[in-house]
Amino acid sequence: MNFFERWHDYWRPKELIDTSPKISDEVKYTTCYMCACRCGIKVHLRDGSIRFIEGNPKHPVNRGVICGKGASGIMQQQSPAKLTKPLMRVGERGSGEFREIEWEEAIATAVEWLSKIRADDPKKLAFFTGRDQSQSLTGFWATQFGTPNFAAHGGFCSVNMAAAGMYTLGGSFWEFGEPDWERTRLFLMFGVAEDHDSNPIKLALSGLRRRGAKFISINPVRTGYSAIADEWIGIRPGTDGLFVLSLIHELLRADKIDFDYLGRYTNAAWLVIQAPGTAEDGLFARNEAGEPLVLTASGGVASAIQLGLETRVVGDATLPDGRRAVPVFQLLAERYLDPQYAPEKVGPVCGIPAERIRGLAQEMAQTAF
Repeated sequence: MNFFERWHDYWRPKELIDTSPKISDEVKYTTCYMCACRCGIKVHLRDGSIRFIEGNPKHPVNRGVICGKGASGIMQQQSPAKLTKPLMRVGERGSGEFREIEWEEAIATAVEWLSKIRADDPKKLAFFTGRDQSQSLTGFWATQFGTPNFAAHGGFCSVNMAAAGMYTLGGSFWEFGEPDWERTRLFLMFGVAEDHDSNPIKLALSGLRRRGAKFISINPVRTGYSAIADEWIGIRPGTDGLFVLSLIHELLRADKIDFDYLGRYTNAAWLVIQAPGTAEDGLFARNEAGEPLVLTASGGVASAIQLGLETRVVGDATLPDGRRAVPVFQLLAERYLDPQYAPEKVGPVCGIPAERIRGLAQEMAQTAF
């Protein structure tokens, strides 16, 4: 075969390949459960079986973005190790010997066990579940059963974070809310794991960087999100809380505190009873209606639920029964102005130079005020 014949054979039309074959006969819209992000996904089915998972571009959380963990949800559904029926232990505890049973038998067995407890004392049941994301349902079931002894994964993880977020940001980061990405000028991120809030935080951080806002990451390792930070502060593991308290120390020392905000939107002005040796020492002071009391701008004592009330977050108050009380913020300030929280003391513990702790506090104050 000469050169021209080979050239002609090379360019002869080959079999056409469909680069976009139809992979499904049905598409279901739902949310991903591979983490707590709750990204919107489109699940492609063929003959009732999952064939492909992609992000839903119309979902407000991820806007079409999907991470590797979300895409691998198909493996969870099609895993040969997936349980399809309840299991009953047949060997000794720990032997790993089980047999499959039908749901009827499983429910009958549970009813037999639980009926005896409920007839005797429902509170003897301690009901704990893992991260099943259905704590509202399981908690409702436990209360209907009659036991107050129930809990789940959330109490040790995101519930605490949610409570802190609601007290500080008015909403919680992650699945309950998020920071004000559009107005943030200085963003501090502490120890966020790479699989947490994956898609939304990637979208938000990219927008943050485009706007020119500064992004500081405080994390023992510089990977993932920390790799794109304007500054990475490599903190010693487990010392984040102490580091934050040192920042608070510096902000208090410099008097860079938004007192109006604290008095209006937080419980910083609530009065705390100062009566050492009594059962009520350290409790919130309340009136006969059970309403918390605050110290007013004029030095009096009033209910915290009054609208338009000007309060003080520092000062002494005398309660109607003659006992002394002080605002929450005063106790906080007295505690964290202690020299043990100074950057010179905290820096060596956290592995961060005292100058950087002090400089970051100044940067926060400069941005805020």
